[in-house]
Amino acid sequence: MELKDIIKDYKYRHQLTNDQIAEQLGVTKSTISRWISGDVKRVQEETLEKLNDLLGYDVEPILKGTTVNLKRPILGYAKAGYNMYIDDNYLGEEEVTEEDFYKGDYFIQIEGESMIGSGIMDGDLALIKQCSQVHSGEIALILIGGEEVTVKKVIKKPDMLILEATNPLIENRYFSIQEVQELPVQIIGKVIYSKTYL
Repeated sequence: MELKDIIKDYKYRHQLTNDQIAEQLGVTKSTISRWISGDVKRVQEETLEKLNDLLGYDVEPILKGTTVNLKRPILGYAKAGYNMYIDDNYLGEEEVTEEDFYKGDYFIQIEGESMIGSGIMDGDLALIKQCSQVHSGEIALILIGGEEVTVKKVIKKPDMLILEATNPLIENRYFSIQEVQELPVQIIGKVIYSKTYL
């Protein structure tokens, strides 16, 4: 893992331009470009402190090629059930392997038992890859009506979208194509895996 990888990830996750990052750090746009291309091996002390604060990592060991513990944010809760409302509940960070760092963008903590048939348990952390589409049969993080967020298996039919629970005690939800567009029902991420949160 190099500095360029962490900066690219920060830029992608926060939807920022090189100009915006340069402004946050008080450096030039060309400096950011050199960091992203991997051309810079040293950073001035004052800038290094700002970079540490911005990225949430101690950058110096990264510049020296030392392995660091990679992290992904835990952005809040998602209901493995229904009627859980989206909220900015930042819950901290979770360490990940370098492989998982590239696989997913953030974690969501699961509440409820509607996905236990898929091994997603109440209290688990689900690693989410930000996206707006998944294949039928894949498990996704879905935003309903701009407020309600849930984790379900997505089943696509020609005339409807089904949010399927994998717990037989929980009902599925059915949305017409019109409801999908008007509510809207939006896929906001794909569940990569879940793990028990300690």
